[in-house]
Amino acid sequence: MAKRTESISMDDTDRVIPRPDASDDGADLKSLDPDAMKLAGMGYKQDLRRNYTVLSVLGVGFSLTNSWWGISAALITGISSGGTVLIIYGIILLALISTCVGISLSELASAYPNAGGQYFWASELAPRRYANFTSYLTGWLGWAGSIFTTASVALGTGAACVGCWQLAHPDLTIQPWHVFVSYQVVSIFSFFFNCYGRTLPLLGQVTLWISLVSFFVILVVVPAKATTHQNANFVFAHFVNSTGWSSNGIGRDLVGDWMEVTEADWCVQAFIVGLINTNYSFACLDCATHLSEEIHHPEKMIPIAILGTVAIGFVTSWTYSISLFFSMTDIEGLSGTLTGVPLLALFNQALRSKAGAIALEALVIATGLGCLMACHTWQSRLCWSFARDHGIPASSFFSKVNSRLNVPLRAHLLSSVLVSIVGCLYLGSRTAFNR
Repeated sequence: MAKRTESISMDDTDRVIPRPDASDDGADLKSLDPDAMKLAGMGYKQDLRRNYTVLSVLGVGFSLTNSWWGISAALITGISSGGTVLIIYGIILLALISTCVGISLSELASAYPNAGGQYFWASELAPRRYANFTSYLTGWLGWAGSIFTTASVALGTGAACVGCWQLAHPDLTIQPWHVFVSYQVVSIFSFFFNCYGRTLPLLGQVTLWISLVSFFVILVVVPAKATTHQNANFVFAHFVNSTGWSSNGIGRDLVGDWMEVTEADWCVQAFIVGLINTNYSFACLDCATHLSEEIHHPEKMIPIAILGTVAIGFVTSWTYSISLFFSMTDIEGLSGTLTGVPLLALFNQALRSKAGAIALEALVIATGLGCLMACHTWQSRLCWSFARDHGIPASSFFSKVNSRLNVPLRAHLLSSVLVSIVGCLYLGSRTAFNR
């Protein structure tokens, strides 16, 4: 089926997204299934086979967002910016906000089921004179966000692997290059799992169940094995402000003496700033939208996957956080652990067994690998669809789909190489990866 494509460039005055030619043969359109016909109506041909089911798309979407894993990765950072109060109530607040975001994404995905997602919608809905700019900017920001998110997940998973080794070998002093090598290994491992399209739907379901089973095991084992437990006041009412935003810290230096600011004001600011860590657990809800061209009836199935991700994320992350907070004994010991992985130190405190702590952390690592695989699926579809609309250099090369593997292999390779390059920042500065 012929189609006319136009480049997403800042100099164009036409619409960003391609439109079907008036010369399209009606007979050709009649031979397409309803999903392919709707895609043709947007100006695209069916390049990828629709092998996903609603459960597999939900698996990929939730494996990427993976709210309870996100809480694990940003545990101590979140506590220092508001204590347990920040995470317990922050999850509720962010779940409500994410529900609103999910509803908006679902509505747009239902109306325009396209792998381009946000940048395609920006082109369709923005005023004509701003369509190119908004679509081009949205596309680049979305793709860049997927690269850095993948790097963040790879770092968290790689650091957990190194932390387990250090716990088993206490004489080891972790160096940045240890984490860097682990980062690259897990990233390359996940890259290869995304090179064969036929297995990706099944992989999405498997990673979903691995995440849920791991969550349940940790939820039960940690509080059951902990020798002492915190009281309810600590879990639901303990506030800590270690950000420096206080009347005796940098906050007073910023506003000077001319403004009357109470300690409560700084606590509110610390809480708001700290929400970025809780938000990490509900990020990337758009993942399912970029699989719209790989599932039948995407206008119905994609919204189910998006809102299902939010619902599962809230239940798992909230109950998981409560379980961990009741089991904590030494918060300072967690932040100063030689493993560099506070969650692993918490497991060791609760179980009083290095082997048991490593076993539970292995479940977290397995979940992290599932998250990383979903990240690679997400970023490859973003890169491919954006290249299809001529949004990146050498777009004609990177927009090709490997018909034998049923994946946009070139776009996948490009995104993965960029993730590896971003990982080099860790050798220069850990602050660059501070979540």
